[in-house]
Amino acid sequence: MTNKNLSESILQKRINRFKSIKRGYYSLIILISLYVLSICAPIIFNSKAIMVKYNDEYYFPLFNSIFSNKNIEAKDLGQFEIKGKKKYGQPHYRLLKKQYQKEDKGNWVIMPLYPYDPYEEVISEKDEQFTDVNGNGVWDPSENFIDENGNGIADKYKYTNFPNSQHLLGTDNQGRDVLSRLIYGFNISITFAIVCCFLSYIIGIIIGGTLGYFGGKVDLFGLRIIEIYGSIPFLFMLMILATFIKPNVYILASMYVFLTGWIGITWYVRGEFLREKSKDYVSAAVSMGQSHWNVMFRHILPNSLTPVITFAPFAIIGYISALVSLDYLGFGLQPPTPSWGELMAQGRTNLQYWHLIVSPLFSIGATLFLITFIGEAIREAFDPKVHSRLR
Repeated sequence: MTNKNLSESILQKRINRFKSIKRGYYSLIILISLYVLSICAPIIFNSKAIMVKYNDEYYFPLFNSIFSNKNIEAKDLGQFEIKGKKKYGQPHYRLLKKQYQKEDKGNWVIMPLYPYDPYEEVISEKDEQFTDVNGNGVWDPSENFIDENGNGIADKYKYTNFPNSQHLLGTDNQGRDVLSRLIYGFNISITFAIVCCFLSYIIGIIIGGTLGYFGGKVDLFGLRIIEIYGSIPFLFMLMILATFIKPNVYILASMYVFLTGWIGITWYVRGEFLREKSKDYVSAAVSMGQSHWNVMFRHILPNSLTPVITFAPFAIIGYISALVSLDYLGFGLQPPTPSWGELMAQGRTNLQYWHLIVSPLFSIGATLFLITFIGEAIREAFDPKVHSRLR
């Protein structure tokens, strides 16, 4: 056992230390599992059917929409009307399933596990059908209707609904399913944070490493430029740019990084390079004729990764919080993109619907708690006082 421990690399010792911190290790497993679930969300949370059998022919609408541009028309599946009055080019698969069950001709529809996507309005399909004799768009007591619940009234449902057996977290003020929007919003938030972290680390390591390694006037003037650049009110700049660019998640992440996201990691990397460049192994590499690039990124950088890695989880928290804030203010991702911040904004204007406030707040809080536990475990596992390359 002793020989095995002595033969372990520093990285392996740190990984083992991280695994021994259970709350951080299990939080990482949970977070990765939820992100994989969110990536698979189009298969689990979708209004398109997985498989349809019609007149002894089989269709796969969901996979056609994901892997090809082939569209299936409603008429191809025998669905010409919705609610007896509206004609649709694309099938409405939940209603098509009811239609097949009613016709009982051997046709059937297999829907995803949760048959609602985050973009569609799902409430109007629950309205009871009536014959609009006078064309006023409203049911009058003299008009015939299909009384599905037997209450003697042609019911018309409101867009915002509390959680129920069909919509586990209710619907928002546009009649869209909240659970689907939370799952898709989780994917967007984590993806935004990962893209920001990746881009900011590339820029921050290059700039911070250059300042710390060369020092002198390069460091002096470089710091002054960063201080001037960092004094720009990036939030207002981002709001202005988002107003006319209408960014998607990747463009918004790039804008955020280039405006301010790279500055924090630059300070960390610069400090580490300033500390490490005076070490003997750096002098040995220089005396052997190594190029500046090799000395910086093959010798100094691997010995400077501890603060860089421990900084990452807390940077991700900041990026998620920034996206939620921008979406809440209306300057982030454009509607109808699923977003936690947009749901919170709905809750602010509809305080009587508690699920629009509690659902996104709980999702944000749980995600940030998981990342915080991961960050604490990483910081302890990579503590140079415990495991160091120079010990």
